[in-house]
Amino acid sequence: MQIPVAVIVGRPNVGKSALFNCFSRRRISIVEPTSGVTRDRVSTEIRHKDCVFELVDTGGMGITDSDGLTEDIEMQIEVALAAADVVLFVVDVRKGVTPLDRIVAERLRHVKKEVILIANKVDTPKFEHSMGEFNELGFGEPHPVSAIEGYGRSDLLDKIISLFPLQEPYDNTDSVPIMKMAIVGKRNAGKSTLINTLARKQRVIVSEVPGTTRDSIDVKFEMDNKQFLAIDTAGVRKKSQVKDSIEFYSMARAERSIRRADVVLFLIDATLKISDVDKKLGAYIDLERKPCVIVINKWDLVKGIETEEYHEYINKSLPGLSFVPISFISAKNNDHVAEMIHLAMDLYEQANTRVSTSELNKVVEDALKLQRPGQRKSKTPRIYYCTQISVAPPTFVIFVNDPTLFDNNYERYLGNQLRRKLAFPEIPLKFYFRQRSQTKQKTEHS
Repeated sequence: MQIPVAVIVGRPNVGKSALFNCFSRRRISIVEPTSGVTRDRVSTEIRHKDCVFELVDTGGMGITDSDGLTEDIEMQIEVALAAADVVLFVVDVRKGVTPLDRIVAERLRHVKKEVILIANKVDTPKFEHSMGEFNELGFGEPHPVSAIEGYGRSDLLDKIISLFPLQEPYDNTDSVPIMKMAIVGKRNAGKSTLINTLARKQRVIVSEVPGTTRDSIDVKFEMDNKQFLAIDTAGVRKKSQVKDSIEFYSMARAERSIRRADVVLFLIDATLKISDVDKKLGAYIDLERKPCVIVINKWDLVKGIETEEYHEYINKSLPGLSFVPISFISAKNNDHVAEMIHLAMDLYEQANTRVSTSELNKVVEDALKLQRPGQRKSKTPRIYYCTQISVAPPTFVIFVNDPTLFDNNYERYLGNQLRRKLAFPEIPLKFYFRQRSQTKQKTEHS
């Protein structure tokens, strides 16, 4: 079922993104007192009473973008308005009616959609008395809200859903994405191009200007009659180059997107050398134990290098991800993109695999015979048994005589052995070494 759409519009700095976050009850859009922070359409599903609708945040109307993306931002706003059932026209009660507010109002009069005028930043009752001047915009009495304080939220949501067509009780069983994929990489690696290829439409702005995407943007798409969620993230760059809080929050959202994801698509520009940024990003993915596909984008531009040779280069540059599969694609040309998604699906299945305790302990026993950890503190390391306690990632508790006798090197060795012998050859594993009770150890030795 197609759910209704409400789109937030207005001139820059009236609090559109703050209102978006207020409705969703979490920080999705970046809120900054700087014109042009939001560039793409950012959307989320809102549930209120018995209604579910898509809420869309847009860039400021009338902005002149410092990176020359004005036309792209305006195009995204037009696409959002075309899909809208209700338009939320936000103004700033503290600033009063501005010339740009009048321009936005004139533009909305030609849209032929239901428009709700919203007076934001009504943080104290005295500002409600200032709302009358907004009647001149021609959209009736404005609804007072304070996006930061949450004032007026419920009443405004009631008004929004009253303007939607009648809905049958919402059943989202068929629309739940089977897998969330975070698309990450350094700036200008082709993440937004890949999103648009997956979505089969101009969903996010694609530009040669580095850092175009600032928010993390969720985009649903369908393949093989299955729903997926792709998370487009801000490009990562060196911390020394983080100039302002917008960049800081973009990076924080990229890391949060990795944590949210079931599988990470780690994009690398095939035309450039692996950088320190790539290595740090790979280390973060490894730290979070996320299933990952290393996606070599722009492979169509590479000449004279075989994939096997590039495999070796990646393994040397990103040794912590040596078990991770590699996919060679061209996001722009849609070359091998479907195969990349199928590979991600396979990793998702691996990450949710459970193995029997007997099978697991047989592999651990064989690994111990092949290589024992080095003796330390005049104690011989002993492994008693192992059990799997969770999935995504597969997580194991290994009961031993002394956890301090098992270092990171031996943990990596065990991980490689389990990947080689069990049903998760290409995903990270997590281990906990636990000391078995002294009573059980004494009983065994007696």
